[in-house]
Amino acid sequence: MKAPADCQTMQELRIQIDLLDAEIVAKLAARAGYIDRAAVLKQTEMLPARINDRVEQVVDRVRAGAEAEGLDPSLAEDLWRRIIEWSIAREEQVLGPDSP
Repeated sequence: MKAPADCQTMQELRIQIDLLDAEIVAKLAARAGYIDRAAVLKQTEMLPARINDRVEQVVDRVRAGAEAEGLDPSLAEDLWRRIIEWSIAREEQVLGPDSP
């Protein structure tokens, strides 16, 4: 990957963005695999899909990481809350919406 400042044309810049987007998609797919495993483990441990304390831990960690990287923490939080809600819905497919 080139640094943004090393891109001399829009074509070069777009190629780098496309590469980065592919990496982000791959990371999200990997995260989904962990979510699927969490659903199995939660089922055996009698845990619900939504654990509010954990949700807030994740959001706090993401906000802090975003701030450290110079990314708007509110943007990061909005994105992660959407990812978290998608993850909970995915777990509920295994656990059911009324899980313990």
